[in-house]
Amino acid sequence: MNKKRLLIYGSIFLLLFSKLPGSSYGTKLADCFLPEQSVIPSFSLGQLFLTYPMGTGRMDEEDYGAMMEAENAMAYEAKRENQCQADVNQMMEENQLVQEQQVAKENQIAKENQIAKENQEAQTNQSPTADLGNASQGDNNQGMGEQGMTPGDGSMVQKVSYDRNKLMDFDYLRQTFYQIDSSTTITGSELNANELLATDVSIDKNAPGPHILIYHTHSQEGYADSDLSDPNQRVVGVGEYLTQLLTAKGYSVLHHTGEYDVGDRDHAYSNAAPALAQILAENPQIQLVIDLHRDGVPETTRLVTEQDGKTMAKVMFFNGLCKVVKGNSVYTMDNPYLREQLALSFQMQLCGAEYYPDFNRRIYLKGYQYNMQYCKKSMLIEVGAQTNTLQEAMNAMEPLANIIDKVVSQKL
Repeated sequence: MNKKRLLIYGSIFLLLFSKLPGSSYGTKLADCFLPEQSVIPSFSLGQLFLTYPMGTGRMDEEDYGAMMEAENAMAYEAKRENQCQADVNQMMEENQLVQEQQVAKENQIAKENQIAKENQEAQTNQSPTADLGNASQGDNNQGMGEQGMTPGDGSMVQKVSYDRNKLMDFDYLRQTFYQIDSSTTITGSELNANELLATDVSIDKNAPGPHILIYHTHSQEGYADSDLSDPNQRVVGVGEYLTQLLTAKGYSVLHHTGEYDVGDRDHAYSNAAPALAQILAENPQIQLVIDLHRDGVPETTRLVTEQDGKTMAKVMFFNGLCKVVKGNSVYTMDNPYLREQLALSFQMQLCGAEYYPDFNRRIYLKGYQYNMQYCKKSMLIEVGAQTNTLQEAMNAMEPLANIIDKVVSQKL
C-alpha cells in the first residue's frame, strides 16, 4: 500500500474515532499526524479529501473511488440498522396488541365464569352457611344472636360470624372475598386481614358537612325497565335514593349528578377527574366519596338476592390497584390512599357478608386508578346489572346504606 493510500485510510480511522461519544483522542492524534494545512470536515468522508494536500491537492481516481466505496458501505449499514430497529419496534407493538387482546379475553371469561357461579348459587338457594364457607351462625339456642338492624331499618338480622384466624389465611381470604382481574396482581402483604380490619375508616358526622359525596362516572347506565331519557330511572336515581337513606341516618350528603359519559364512555374517568377534584377542593370537609355504577353482564344473567323479604340486586365493591401487569412488566400509578381504600372495601364486604349473606358479590380488584386517588376514603360500587329492574336496584340501597353506616360509624 503506497503512502498516499495509507494516509487516506488512516485519516478515515482518525475521523471516525474522533466522533466517538466523549472521545478527544482522535482529534489529538489527527493533530499529530496530519499536515497542518489538512482539513477534516465533519459532514462527509468524500469531501474530506477534496482539499487533501498531496501532489496536486486532490486524490487520484483510484483512491477517491475506494474512499467513496467505504462511505457508501457505511451509509448502507446505517440504513440497514435503522430498518432493523423499525422492524423490531413494529414487532413489539404487534406483540403488545396481541397481549392486550388476550388479557381482555381472559378478563371477560373470568367475569362470565364468576357471574355464572353466582347465578347457580342464587338458583339453588344455598343456605347462608354454605354461601359463607367456614362462617358459622352460632348457637341457634342462643335466640337471635347479635341484632343486625334496628326497627325501621329492616328486619332484625342475625349476625353471621367469621373466624378471624381463618381470615389470616391469604388463599382463603382471596378466594372467599375477592375476584382478581388478570390485568393485575396482589400479595398477602397487601391483603393482610388484621391490618385491613385494624385500619380506621370511620367518619365524623358531627363535623361540618358535607360528609359524603356520591357521584356517577357512568351516569347513563340504566336497568332493564329504565327509561334512559329520565336520569331518575338510571343509576343517578339509585344514587338519589341512597342519598336520602344516608341523610336520614344523620349524614350530610352531596349528590353530584354531572354527566361524563355522554357520547364518550371510553374517556368518562378522564372527563370526570377535573370536576371531582374541583368538588373536593371546594368542599375539603368531604370524608367519603362513592362512585355509584351499574355493572354489565350477559343478558342471561340475573344478579338477585332476597333480603328482608325483598328481591333486590346484588352489589359489588371495586378497587383499582394502580398496578397493571403486561407481559413481564408491571406498570404502577399513583394512589397514596390505596391501603385505606382496600381496608374500607374489605370492612364493607365483611359487614355485608355477616349481616346480609348473599348480598355482596366478591370484591373486584383491577389495575388503574379509577379516580380513587383524590380522596382517602373512596369507594366504587356496582349496583346490579342491566338485567336487573330499577326497583331491584332501589331495594338494594337499603341494606347498602345500613352497611355503610355500620362501617363508617364503627357500629360493627
